Amino acid sequence: MFGESDISLGDLGERGIQDRILRARYGGTEGFGDDCALVGLVTAPSELVATTDSCPTPVVNLMAEPDFYHAGWLLATINLSDLAAAGAEPLGLVVNYTLPKATTTREFERLLDGVDECCAAHGTKVAGGDIRDGTVVQLSATAIGRCGPGSRLRRSGARAGDSLLLVGSPSYLWAAVLLATGKASLPEQARDEIWRRACRPMAQLTAGRVLAAQGLARAAMDVSDGLFATVRTLCEANGLGATVSGDFILDEAVAEVAKQSGVRPFDLAQTWGDWGLVVAVRSEDVKLATKTLREDGIAAQEIGTLTADQEITEGAAPWQGIAQERFSDDSWHGGELAKLVDDVLGVSKF
Repeated sequence: MFGESDISLGDLGERGIQDRILRARYGGTEGFGDDCALVGLVTAPSELVATTDSCPTPVVNLMAEPDFYHAGWLLATINLSDLAAAGAEPLGLVVNYTLPKATTTREFERLLDGVDECCAAHGTKVAGGDIRDGTVVQLSATAIGRCGPGSRLRRSGARAGDSLLLVGSPSYLWAAVLLATGKASLPEQARDEIWRRACRPMAQLTAGRVLAAQGLARAAMDVSDGLFATVRTLCEANGLGATVSGDFILDEAVAEVAKQSGVRPFDLAQTWGDWGLVVAVRSEDVKLATKTLREDGIAAQEIGTLTADQEITEGAAPWQGIAQERFSDDSWHGGELAKLVDDVLGVSKF
């Protein structure tokens, strides 16, 4: 099979890549080979939304043999998660890959598999894209989505007294890191499930659409740079502060990893890499919102309250949390796994 070959992309050239790899995979997509991708038809008064983002080195590639599949899955998730924060339905993903000429066709197809399978899991597909050669790997994409009339969510729109909901099950990525570095140990089945969830994070598209369509969300943002950075940005967008609870609920296996590692559930939950949402809802709507999400199998928990002042606290103390924002000292560009555990979680290596 051609995809099993170790022939390089440089050996194929652009036309060969298109004819022998991309056409076989995407040739049936409307507009394949055109200058513009067709992502769908939109009828007013629906709104189109778009987001673009690049993909960093997946943390899971530091725990196992590096695999382009993980980068492909993560690239799609990162972009689809932004659509989730808008309450949008995804229409398609347009991708842009810069790859060294020595990249093998097998590696390239693993990248495509990751993107395609993640898109399929979220009910969408790759609509088009571009590929070029370069000295280093650079992966980016643009996701396009559609919001129903008057339902588009933004970071602004919250009010003092609103409750903050964390949507999704946090901490699977960092639980996997703690297991991989020997800070905790679990039975094989539980360990495998944590690894699977760490490798295949899911964007909360259903949650965003449900909360938006039912008018339960006043503002939303996806947790891409860590929980602290997310809450802080929401507060700044609304001129508010927040009081966040230190009592976070983790799934059973993740909670056991935290316990064995000596890490507070709150400290594990405030890390980045799980692509949940933080949503501001009216305090009187909390029970309805959480019940509605749980009926769709989506975890959600109340984590705090927005306040009229501009202070951000964990309980009564100022919250100085972890932030993985770009161009900051903590911006993620890869590194040694054991050092990463110490930097992010404060857990020294044995």
